Amino acid sequence: MLPISRLASTLLLGATALLSVAAQADEARYNQVALRAEVNQEIAHDLMHVTLYSEAQDNDPAALAAQISQTLNASIAQARQVKGVSVASGSRNSYPVYSEDQEDDKGQQITAWRERAELRLESADFSALSKLTGEMLQSLKMGGMNFSIAADTRKTHEDALLKEAVAAFKARAQLATEALGGTGYKLVSLNLNSGGFQPPMPMRMEAMKGAAMMDAAVTPEIEAGTSQVSINADGVIEVQMP
Repeated sequence: MLPISRLASTLLLGATALLSVAAQADEARYNQVALRAEVNQEIAHDLMHVTLYSEAQDNDPAALAAQISQTLNASIAQARQVKGVSVASGSRNSYPVYSEDQEDDKGQQITAWRERAELRLESADFSALSKLTGEMLQSLKMGGMNFSIAADTRKTHEDALLKEAVAAFKARAQLATEALGGTGYKLVSLNLNSGGFQPPMPMRMEAMKGAAMMDAAVTPEIEAGTSQVSINADGVIEVQMP
């Protein structure tokens, strides 16, 4: 056990160290300014996504499943013949159809089964996918159409915007330093974050109905739209005063 005098000395040294750390922390925040710079760019969508589906009803669930599978398999084989178009199976579900007879003491009875299965297509070749969609609508129905930015395209633009964001932050830091009458500044911290919103671009219902009846040889005009991609630079500088 430490003598009282040595214990008191140890506590005093500990308190002094804590005060020194606190003082340094206060000093580190002296003349600090938080800044934010943001740069953004409108980028054209370069990927087209189409969702088609097959839906049918039958009293025999096994026969229904076979019918849906046959339709999908034929459609997948058709899509694979088109260069540059990727195809994938989407959601698939079946559910019973009940009788609407409310006087049945045993409750509602299953009168049939209904099944729906999706097929998802994607391509950077809008013309090819649009033409294929028109052809496949002879046996499938349109579930939706939307557009997005490809990952490689987004990364390329984000890399360029990152440099612009850093330059914008430095310009703002210099402006703040001059406004405060400083002789220079030191960078304390800097965070770079990408943002941007890619809203879905669904085909309007009127256009979808028209597409279902269009001739397979006709390719509808496609307007993919754009999305805004941004880079935010959030940081703290310490202004050096004369």
